[in-house]
Amino acid sequence: MFSKLKKKKTIFSPMTGQLIPLATVKDPVFSQGMMGPGFAIEPTSGEIYSPVEGTVTNIFPTKHAISLKSKNGKEILLHIGIDTVALQGQGFDILTKENAKVTKETLLARVDRDYLKQQGKYDTLMVLFPEEQSLPINVEVKETVAQTALFDFE
Repeated sequence: MFSKLKKKKTIFSPMTGQLIPLATVKDPVFSQGMMGPGFAIEPTSGEIYSPVEGTVTNIFPTKHAISLKSKNGKEILLHIGIDTVALQGQGFDILTKENAKVTKETLLARVDRDYLKQQGKYDTLMVLFPEEQSLPINVEVKETVAQTALFDFE
């Protein structure tokens, strides 16, 4: 009789920088969508916030990636930089823990962008949805974003 209404949730930009389409990322694993659909940010700061209200589900031992589950059950992977797994955690300061409840105001990590560049690594942040086949994300190169509401999803 009554249908259960799905609540839409908002994805926020997790850091300050230039929003770019995932297809333009300088790594085929991401640009070809092998890790799922999403978007990327060319950062202008090193602070990374949660893009959703939810829970931290995994912090990679090498500190280059953080997995989240949004309140409505969507899996989100924040992958910090390209080929940064090789840095073995150097240049990353993780400020959260697994199972922590987070909101868009939660500072998850700080990245030493200068260190990444000294090591020859790109500091691009990929925001990925690994369990999705597609998402209604039509990202154009935009001006700088900073914890800006980017889009809603169910």
